[in-house]
Amino acid sequence: MPALASHRKPRPRVRSTVPAVGLTSAALASVTLLSSQSAMAAPAPKPSIEEVQKKVDDLYRQAGNATQKYNQSKEATDKQKSKVDALLDEVAKRTEKVNDARRTLGNYAAAQYRNGGLAPTATFFLADDPQSFFDQTHLMDRMAERQQQAVANFRTQQAKVSKQRAQAVESLETLTESQAALRTSKQDVQTKLTEARTLLSKLTAEEKARLAELERKKEAEAERKAAELAKKQAAAKKEAERKAKEAGGGSVTETGSGSGTGSDSSASTKAEKVLAFARAQIGKPYVWGATGPASYDCSGLTQAAWKAAGVDIPRTTWDQVNVGTRIATADLQPGDLVFFYDDISHVGIYKGDGMMIHAPKPGANVREESIYYMPIYGSVRPA
Repeated sequence: MPALASHRKPRPRVRSTVPAVGLTSAALASVTLLSSQSAMAAPAPKPSIEEVQKKVDDLYRQAGNATQKYNQSKEATDKQKSKVDALLDEVAKRTEKVNDARRTLGNYAAAQYRNGGLAPTATFFLADDPQSFFDQTHLMDRMAERQQQAVANFRTQQAKVSKQRAQAVESLETLTESQAALRTSKQDVQTKLTEARTLLSKLTAEEKARLAELERKKEAEAERKAAELAKKQAAAKKEAERKAKEAGGGSVTETGSGSGTGSDSSASTKAEKVLAFARAQIGKPYVWGATGPASYDCSGLTQAAWKAAGVDIPRTTWDQVNVGTRIATADLQPGDLVFFYDDISHVGIYKGDGMMIHAPKPGANVREESIYYMPIYGSVRPA
């Protein structure tokens, strides 16, 4: 039987637009994603020379701050190490005393063992005469007293040793903490200096030349301000000399603050020694943490210079700023210490006429420079 033809009408084919819409959306998403990736992958704009200069200066300042932390930690470590060494020496001496006391007790115990022990009544009847018994009893009493003293001495020495051992352990723990802080500060300094060097190494020859020109302009402006200060100080001194002459007084100090005295003369002599020492160090390299004689950091130089004048000042800028008398910038005299930045991370020695001698930063040597090259925090006269 032949197959019957289907009477069902064929369904018309309708072209759907959904896939096209999906494809278009996918394409747009891909374009958007690629655009976003391209934007993310785009290199950051190169900083201007002015921005590089500011960044490098800030990194050197941060390195200076970290250097002072290193100096502080090193000073604390050295002091703690000396304390620990002294305690360990004392513990060794006390231990020897304990051993001596132990030997004394051992001798008493051995003697008592050799002689044995008899009751007082038996000793009385065995004695040749009553007097010898009483003499022997008195001797034994004295020996008993010595034994008691020996025991007391042993206990005293033992207690002292235990106490000093505990102190030594505590000091060793503090030393360990100081050493850890020292390592951290050292790493901080090295990190900041590496960042600064990396930033400078990326500059082209032309950019380095422009940076050098900016530095020259900065120095010129600082020197101009120094000259203004020198002019004002000279005028103040001249006016003070005029008034002193009218009043029939003597000479005036460097900034014209009054008539000369024995104290002023002594201070002037010290200042001369400070500056003589500082001048002799010009040309030596800055090395962070260094205190001379081949190299210095900023506070290492100021400490060594004042020590040459017979005055001991602390190691760090943070401690040096609290020494002596605070001085206004207008009243600065040679030998005074000038501190810089809000974090007091740098210091120089005032030499007069708005200039100072200082150990500037890594890569530079001890030199003369205007005190206005960096923002001034304040100044002191150590002695």
